[in-house]
Amino acid sequence: MSTTQSERLRELLEPLVTTQGLDLEEIEVDSVGRKRVLRVVVDSDTGADLDLIADVSRALSAKLDETNAMGEGEYTLEVGTPGAERPFTEHRHYVRATDRLVKFQLSEGGELVARILKVDDEGVDTEVPGVKGRKATARRIAFDDIVRARVQVEFSRKDNKKEEEA
Repeated sequence: MSTTQSERLRELLEPLVTTQGLDLEEIEVDSVGRKRVLRVVVDSDTGADLDLIADVSRALSAKLDETNAMGEGEYTLEVGTPGAERPFTEHRHYVRATDRLVKFQLSEGGELVARILKVDDEGVDTEVPGVKGRKATARRIAFDDIVRARVQVEFSRKDNKKEEEA
């Protein structure tokens, strides 16, 4: 049996999110002055456009009103997708980051910035960018060796596929 409000809300809302083809990533209830804010974070392997987010928001709002799950007080419902640099907490986050540059905090100490090439049940195959004209190198990282990981925003990455086609 769920004990926290977030767990109860997850049990109530997750089926609605799943029927829209999305994963329920996070639920957070915050108090802001006298008002409460319910933040729901959703995602999928293909992402979620604004129309889908709006559909999910309407469905969640209707369910919350129908069940009175947030109680009698006022609250604001915010539905969105994860930020660009959110920490990975699930296997699917690594899969979704394939071909992206990721900063890994390793259990042996230190950090590694590498591009995820492939993900399986045990870990990730990466390409570590070369420094000062050196070639990139391959490195395998087991999930047990990863303390934390998050995508790095790239503003000037050249699209290798387009270069190869040209």
